[in-house]
Order: sequence, then structure tokens, then C-alpha cells
Amino acid sequence: MGELRKVGFTETVLRDAHQSLMATRMTLADMEPILPVLDQVGFDSLECWGGATFDACIRFLKENPWERLRRIKELAPNTPLQMLLRGQNLLGYRHYADDVVEKFVEKSAENGIDIFRIFDALNDCRNLAAALKAVKKTGKEAQLTIAYTTSEVHTVAYYQQLVEEMTAMGADSICIKDMAGILTPTKGRELVLTLKSVTDLPIIVHTHCTSGIASMTYQAVIEAGASRIDTAISPFSEGTSQPATESMALVLQEAGYQVALDLEKLNEAAAYFRKIKDKYLDNGTLEAKMLTPDPRALIYQVPGGMLSNMYSQLSAANALDKYEAVLQEVPKVRADLGYPPLVTPLSQMVGTQATMNVIAGERYQMVSNEVKAYLVGEYGKSPVAITEDFRRQLVGDTPVIDERPANRLAPEFAKLTAEIGDLAENEEDVLIYALFPQVGKDYLLKRQSATSNPAEGTVAKEQPIKIYGFI
Repeated sequence: MGELRKVGFTETVLRDAHQSLMATRMTLADMEPILPVLDQVGFDSLECWGGATFDACIRFLKENPWERLRRIKELAPNTPLQMLLRGQNLLGYRHYADDVVEKFVEKSAENGIDIFRIFDALNDCRNLAAALKAVKKTGKEAQLTIAYTTSEVHTVAYYQQLVEEMTAMGADSICIKDMAGILTPTKGRELVLTLKSVTDLPIIVHTHCTSGIASMTYQAVIEAGASRIDTAISPFSEGTSQPATESMALVLQEAGYQVALDLEKLNEAAAYFRKIKDKYLDNGTLEAKMLTPDPRALIYQVPGGMLSNMYSQLSAANALDKYEAVLQEVPKVRADLGYPPLVTPLSQMVGTQATMNVIAGERYQMVSNEVKAYLVGEYGKSPVAITEDFRRQLVGDTPVIDERPANRLAPEFAKLTAEIGDLAENEEDVLIYALFPQVGKDYLLKRQSATSNPAEGTVAKEQPIKIYGFI
């Protein structure tokens, strides 16, 4: 390990860090003053968009997500900007037609995204194809992603085959996305070594500190040859977020790796974000319970955002005493559904179904429409075949889709444009409506009202909402 090999860093404070710790509630106004400093640190990329940011901007913060992206690009022009894209789901919770996928990627690239981290909740590569093709058309980087989980089928050989397929598809880089923080140092080392034996593409590793092992895992995967890791500036690190950027930089530098980060600029950024963190702690948006590790993640494989969503659901139902029972139900539901990785939208579907099973006192007495759609193949192919008896119990004789789900979707961008009409000032507004029809329309209506009558259009300041975001 004596060679001076460069280790790259992706900084997550503008997206996943505050998404994981406080439901993506950091405002653009809180980001703007420090962006020029972050731009000078030397990061390989700033993850700043995608995931739940788009939803949170229009639903809670009353911000235009496209304007946020443009402003970040303006203030941090020298560092590649990165987003998280859910394949055919884009940033919403259903599959969109290929023309919507292409238009969304085109507009994201135009407004500043340089690296598209594209994943599918089921690791169904058919659901990555349209987004990959669209990114290639823009000339930006297409980073194809494996959603890491463990089960009887999710072996190292499974991931090797998946990455071989992604490489053949034309990926520019590969990300191992460990949304639940369950990738152990031993498994991480083995996985990276295996993947490097079948691809020459850069391998980036993303994990969370949820279970308390992330820093050890990062050291192991770097020793095995990973090119880059995702970290968060210290005030927004640890807990359900990523390991601290400064700590990992210092440790890796001491270990003999080349770390091209300006530590003085990092310290300046950390000092700024300490004040931001204190503000959100004081107003109740960020809770201390999200800052401590929970090793139960290694048993239940539940991402931090999913844990807190279930907690909120049970609280609303006055059933917090059933929290432990729901945690124990999650692996059972996941097994019934063919071991899907617990990442959006499957994490919400599995968590909600486990909650309903426990509260109802009878398993699958109530079943969500999303779970029924999943069982008939509308989201793609399950990692493990679902038993026919179980499927019939929940959806009867409904035919199962065995092709790429989006093949069944007619082009819809023109139709959506007509539906939203004059509320949309441009194609970006149509995409706001496309991804979140009701919330997006409400946002556009309020914007129109504010433009025509500023007094009536004023939006009251949102009170802290303690429901945590999606990964």
C-alpha cells in the first residue's frame, strides 16, 4: 500500500447528508454563501441534486428545483455537479415514458448536472437503459449503480454479473450504493476486488454510517482499489449520513494515498455548516436521534430514512409500542416480495406493508396498490422469483408483465404539456408537473398567484416537519 494512489471524494452535504439527517430541508439560501468555498476544496464532484431534493423543494421549501441547480452551478462552476437518478422512475415514484426520461436528462444536463448516478431499485438493468441512452446523448458521465443488499441471491457472483452487464451497456463508471450502511469491510473488500477483475471502469463506493461501520468499510474498499468515496462535511456527517470528509481525508493522507483536498477550505466549510446545523437543531428539523448509529441495520437492513418514516407512521397511528415488531416484520415482507433492495421506492413499499401487517394484526389483510403493482411486474423483475401462491393471494389472476415495463408506456410529454397548460412557463415546469402531478400543480398555481398578486401569493413559513426523507 506504499504507492501514491489518488483517492477521490464526492461531497454529499448538498444532497444526501441533509436528506438522511433532516428530510432534505436545507434551503438554497443556506447553501449559497458557502458554495464558492466548496468549489475550491478539490472535490471530484458535489452531489447536490436528485434523490428527494426535487420533491422537497416544491413540497416543503417552495423553491424551484431547477433554479436551485442553476444557482449551484453558477456559484460552483469548477467542480462537477452530480445527481442521483432512479432510472425509469426519474425522481418520482412510478415509471415514466421514455420521452419524459430523455427530456428530464436533457434539461438536467443543460442546467448543470455533469455526473448522473443512475440506479434501479430492483437492479433490473432494463430500467436503466433509457436514462443511460439519454445521458450519453448529452455527453455527460453515466454512472451506473448497483443497489447493494444481501439475501440468498445477492452474492458477489450476482454483483459481478450485474457489473459485467452494466459495463457492456456503456457505463462510464460504476457505483456501489449501500443505502442501508450494511456493507461490511470484509464484504466490501471482496466485492471491489471481484468487480475490478471484470471491469476497468472507476468504482465509486457510497455507504451510510447507520450501523456504525462505514469508515472501516471505506478503508477496506480503498485498499481493494476503489477510486472514490462519498463523504459529508463533518457537521452533517455520521448517524444516518456518510463518514466525515475531513476525517477520511486526514486518515487516507496519512496512509499514503494522494488526497487532493484543500484542508483549510474544508475547515472553513465545516465552520460554516456548524452554524447551519445548530439552526436546524434549534428549530427541531434535525433531531439528535438521527445522529447516532443503530447496529440493528445490520440485522434488519433498514436504511435510516426508512427507519424514521416507519417511526412517524407508527406515531401517527398511536402505535409506537409496535416499533420493534415492525422492524422484525420488515425482513419477512422483503422475503415474501422476492428480496428487493430497500431503496426508493421499494423501501417505502416494504416499510409501509410491514407497518400495515403489524397494526392490522393480520399479515396482508391490507395491501397497498404499489405492492400489487410490484407483484405484477410494473416495477420490473424481482431478484428472487415470488411464489405463485403468494402472488395469487394478493393480486388474483392478474397477468404478470415479463418485458421492460416502460415498453408499455406511450409517449406522454406532449400530453402532460397540454394538461398543465399555461401554468407551465417552460419545459422544466412541465417536468415539475410530470414528476409530482398534484404537488407540482399546487406549486405552479401558488407561483402564478404570487406573480399576479404578491400579497395573496405569499406562502407562510413552514413549521418543522419531523418526517424523514427517502434515500
